[in-house]
Amino acid sequence: MKPVVQVAVDVINAHRAVSIARDALAGGADWVEVGTPLIKSEGMEVVRQFRSSFPQTTIVADMKTMDTGALETEMAAKAGADIVCLLGASDDSTIVDAVKSARKYGVKIMVDLIGVPHPVKRAHSLEKLGVDYLCIHVGIDQQMRGQHPLRVLTDLVKHTRLPVAVAGGLNSETVAEVLSAGACIIIVGGAITKAKDVTKATAVIKKAVLQKKKIHSELFKKYDMAQLQLAFAKVSTPNISDAMHKQGALQGVRPIMKGFHMVGRALTVRTIDGDWAKPIEAIDKAQRGEVLVVDVNGGSTAVWGELATWSAKLRGLAGVVVDGAVRDYDDLIKIRFPIFSRHIVPNAGEPKGCGEIGAEITCGGQTVQTGDWIIGDDSGVVVVPQEIAQEIANRALDVKEQENRIREEIKEGGSLGSVLKLKKWEKKVG
Repeated sequence: MKPVVQVAVDVINAHRAVSIARDALAGGADWVEVGTPLIKSEGMEVVRQFRSSFPQTTIVADMKTMDTGALETEMAAKAGADIVCLLGASDDSTIVDAVKSARKYGVKIMVDLIGVPHPVKRAHSLEKLGVDYLCIHVGIDQQMRGQHPLRVLTDLVKHTRLPVAVAGGLNSETVAEVLSAGACIIIVGGAITKAKDVTKATAVIKKAVLQKKKIHSELFKKYDMAQLQLAFAKVSTPNISDAMHKQGALQGVRPIMKGFHMVGRALTVRTIDGDWAKPIEAIDKAQRGEVLVVDVNGGSTAVWGELATWSAKLRGLAGVVVDGAVRDYDDLIKIRFPIFSRHIVPNAGEPKGCGEIGAEITCGGQTVQTGDWIIGDDSGVVVVPQEIAQEIANRALDVKEQENRIREEIKEGGSLGSVLKLKKWEKKVG
């Protein structure tokens, strides 16, 4: 089977889905998938819309069926689907009924092995049950944690004669290796559907497939520390807050000067109002690129000023966050160093030595530990716990890409309300 590029359209509004699919086909996509979120939001009518809009294109209905296999296959087939997707975790009886229905209505069955604990073993039984395609699928939530389908794919293709599809964060950097590992249906979602230029993004994917060549992409990577820093540098604090379900923002802590994008890992400091000893000691303990995060419990006597700022800048720190007060504002502006604080005041206290360095603190209402990621810009500061930094970096990039796509649709003559169909999605009460 020749390699196929299948674009998975997982938006929730039909008008956006059809537009994205049309642009993807113009860029060289072979098959179009009506994604599960889209089917759930618009029903079988959206499959009919796709069939009407793209009469010569193979339409895949990702039903993710686990029960009533015959009925749901019939529904999708009559709506215009050429291929119907079921879940491999379904009971054999569901698969058998779906296959019978597919033969009756002239469509094919693809089985998605997402969540199946032993995919190779399950593939053997599915092949005997008469399915047409198998799909190795790393879900979006798994992708955000850096998981990739390659290992399972390599095992599976050795044990099946069926064509194998692969889905899961694929982009122009990764399609070549899954092709080389034996996949023949390359399912691409976000790398196409969230692109600023869908047609161009699809063409790049198609080129990578045809040439079996890696082409640079920024989506859904597994990062080392340096790459995490670069990833967080590409997104805003609102992007990160959205990725964290509106969590992580430090309350009441603002930049003293605009125009910075601060990214670094935290070195925490706890002190009391006016006691600037521990913040100054922490400058010498900090590593290049770290951010000092100082918990003064909102105190209004300065624990940071011009001389501390010069020291931090020359030591190569990325910035400082003070849940309390700083002073020497005129001089701080001239030094041009990222500083975020709750208060700006003229008065400082004394170096008494109270507090500690490196302990868990509370800053702006958020718990911060040494090693957590701190990102600050003109909108404020967010903290990303180090144990979920990989996931949040990917989710924040995902948020940014989705916004980029919507922005382009607005520029094409829509409005935010019309693009998102806001009234349609308002919660119905009473």
